[in-house]
Amino acid sequence: MRSELYKIEGAGNDFVLGFGAWARRLESEPGLVRRLCDRRRGIGADGSLSLERVATDRVRLGYRNADGGEAVFCANGTRCAARAAVEFLGCDQKVIVETGWADIPAEVDGSRVSLELPPSTAGPQCPQIAALEGASGLRLMAVGVPHLVALTEGLENVDLAAIALTLRHHEALGPEGANVNLYEVAADDSVKVRSYERGVEGETLSCGSGLVAVALIVMADRKTRDIELVPLSGDRMVVEALGEPPLCATRFTGPTRFVARIDPSDDLLRGL
Repeated sequence: MRSELYKIEGAGNDFVLGFGAWARRLESEPGLVRRLCDRRRGIGADGSLSLERVATDRVRLGYRNADGGEAVFCANGTRCAARAAVEFLGCDQKVIVETGWADIPAEVDGSRVSLELPPSTAGPQCPQIAALEGASGLRLMAVGVPHLVALTEGLENVDLAAIALTLRHHEALGPEGANVNLYEVAADDSVKVRSYERGVEGETLSCGSGLVAVALIVMADRKTRDIELVPLSGDRMVVEALGEPPLCATRFTGPTRFVARIDPSDDLLRGL
């Protein structure tokens, strides 16, 4: 098994990805993940991906957030892992990615990767949270991990950090809280989304499972079966309902990009 470390991103959600010995280290050393993901003193990333080939049509994926904590699912990370499985591990273009949430079928078409996601594990629910300026119609929905979704106006100018700090750990969301996703519908009927992610504890350029959560709620409200979403990165993502929204399976499609092969210094690995 080759042992290499790469940086890869999906719609602006960026990751350090490892195979072989690097995958085992990323899976077992949260301190290493924190050092590599540090944006000032490390490589910089939203999280790490540990990838292991099981068969030509199956890989196993481990995911950690930038703070070193494990998470059961990351949609953009899963899309990135599927592309890496095809290009570096010799897997089929249609490959199953084993995640902590579920076994996810993926299809790789060059740089574009689609996932078929199972129905939401919970939601949409209306948590008992007082109305906030800049966030209305709050709904909680799980797509592998929990997402608090809210409609807003003037999305570009909203103070997401201030809103998220009020909502992220709200007692109504349980002890682990939730990701926070604000959206507005654009004039062309696409949906713009900004996301504040757990484990990163800040705004990211894209949150794949958050986009799917928003899409399911908007499709249910607007009685449609497909929708185009635009995260902060500006990439255009597509979510298609494979049933009746919001409690249905989905197909989630968008771009991935390899950024660089990484050869970390001894100083970085020691954590200086």
